[in-house]
Amino acid sequence: MTDWFLYLIECEGGALYTGIARDPAKRFKLHLSGKGAKYTRANKPLRLIGAIAYPDRGSATRAEIAFKKLKASEKWTRVAEFKKS
Repeated sequence: MTDWFLYLIECEGGALYTGIARDPAKRFKLHLSGKGAKYTRANKPLRLIGAIAYPDRGSATRAEIAFKKLKASEKWTRVAEFKKS
């Protein structure tokens, strides 16, 4: 079974974008090309901070939902948990 990843992108203005994918590096390239997500079309992605592996899509989705509920300052505190993929 292929792992799913919760990935984190830094966008212009210091914003963080969070998503899930099987291949975070490939997904980041889609964001750069303007085909990744509406948010990253409006907020230029600067770098892929990294990703955390989960055993299945459901686990990754639950982690994404929980991460998105954090305050911006809490999200930046957790950046160190994300490993460059």
